Formats: sequence, structure tokens, C-alpha cells
Amino acid sequence: MGTPEFAAMVLRAMCAEGYAPTLVVSQPDRPKGRGRKLAPTPVHQAADELGLPIIQPEKLDDTAVERLRDERPDVIVVSAYGKLLRPRVFELPPHGCLNTHASLLPKYRGAAPINWAIINGETEAGVTIMRIDKGMDTGAMSLRRAIPIEPTDTAATLTDKLAKVGGELIVEALRALEAGTLSFTPQDDSAATHAPMMTKDHGRVDWAKSADELDRLIRGVTPWPGAQTTLDGDGVKILEATPTEEASGEPGAVIRADKKGIVIGCGKGALVVKRLQMQGRNPVDAAAFLNGRALTPGDRFGT
Repeated sequence: MGTPEFAAMVLRAMCAEGYAPTLVVSQPDRPKGRGRKLAPTPVHQAADELGLPIIQPEKLDDTAVERLRDERPDVIVVSAYGKLLRPRVFELPPHGCLNTHASLLPKYRGAAPINWAIINGETEAGVTIMRIDKGMDTGAMSLRRAIPIEPTDTAATLTDKLAKVGGELIVEALRALEAGTLSFTPQDDSAATHAPMMTKDHGRVDWAKSADELDRLIRGVTPWPGAQTTLDGDGVKILEATPTEEASGEPGAVIRADKKGIVIGCGKGALVVKRLQMQGRNPVDAAAFLNGRALTPGDRFGT
């Protein structure tokens, strides 16, 4: 059971090691892009490529649960499915539902652990294999593996790294389950932190924050919802930037602008914007942006 690319990578890893599921469950396909054409979820695409049967119920109602029951599963693997599972699902298989959660539980329970780990300045991230219960990522843990968060990691690059880890760990867990050696440890609820679902508002740039904070924000919301600011009332997304202590100025004010980047003052330090995207336009580097729109010191980006 899974939906985004993270889950698709986990599914492919399982199949490569001989653990092809008898049934795949994904959320329904949704309209995507400017044309709003119906696009298959990444897990739907992977299931088709692997020749696996798939269902995509709008909700896990009686019909969907009965379809799961027909499979008589020993265990259900869950990876970023996108909906909280009820007891009639996670109690269905005798070995429960094993979830590949992209954090080092009990830290970052919730829908967006990778984004918040970067935004909050964590130095490492990871994957935990845990057994689903009625809480939000509160179940007992089996396997955990940590990897460093690099200074240039975005939510997209870290997701790819953790998906590889998740695929390896779930295969290891399934092998241990077959051997009867998979064990579980309860989580320490007192150490729990939360990672709520990202919204567009989470990407709004507040120039009063430090350059280091904004660097983490930009990387943590890339590719979605994206770091958003304004220029003369027009929406702008910041796609790539680096903090610098070599310049300072009023928050949001342009300090200098040349082909190396647009240097913008922050509450502490400054941000060198290297790639950006005006609303309704294609992404461009700073030099190409300045060819079409001149900026001078003192021009302001909004909050």
C-alpha cells in the first residue's frame, strides 16, 4: 500500500528481492499539470511496469477491505499510502502492517518527516520499520537506519536516498519475519515530535529570518510547496540559494545582483539566490532572470 515515488521505489526493491506482493493498493490517480490531465500515481506506474494487480479505492470502505481479505495476506507492507489505516485493515493480516516510515521514530511522526527534518536543521534522517497501530506512527519499531543530511540536500534528494534505505530495510524485515526473528520495541512517546502535512503557507519566505533558516526552508520545501516570495507584487519561487555572511542589508532588500546571483538581505546574513521562477514562467538561473528584469540595490522582495 503506497502512493508517491518513495513508495514506488520501495515496491521495486521488494520485487527485485523476490517479495512481489499479490496485490498493490494506491490512492486514486489525480489530475496533474497545466492541462489537468489524469496522471497515474508513481505506485500505479510501478505496478503496471511490474505486472502487478492494483486497486485504487477512493476510501478503504467495505468493498476495498473485502478485496484485501480475499488476498489472505500474511503481512501488508505500507509506504506513504497517504491515509490513516483503521483496525479492520491493520489487524487483517496475522503479522500486521509493516510501515516504512521516513524518520528515526519517535521523532517526526506524521505526513512530512523529510521536509521538517531539513527545515528544523537536523543533521541526520532515516527510515524506521514499524508495525501500524491506531495512532499516527506510534506503533512498535523493528529496524531503523540513519543517514546524514548533507548541506545541499533538498526534500527531493533526501527522499530518493531514504527510499533506497526503505527498500533495503523492508526486505531485511521480511526476511527476518520469514525466519521468525523479527522483533519489536515500543516507542518512547515522551521523545516524540511531529511532522504535519506541508501546506502552501509553509513555503512563504519571511526575510526577517536568518539566512541559514531560509536556506533550510528553501531546501525543505523543494520541490513542493516551494519557497514563495514576491517582487513588485508578482509571485516568485526561489529554487536554489545559499546563505552568506559576507553581505548584510535590510530584510528582503537587494544588496547586489549579477550573473553570480541575487544577494538579498535577511534578518541575519544574506541569501544568494541562484535559481528562481516568476509566476507563470519557466525556472531560470539568476543571470537569465536579470537579462529580462533589472534589479538594483534597494529593490525589495516581499514576505
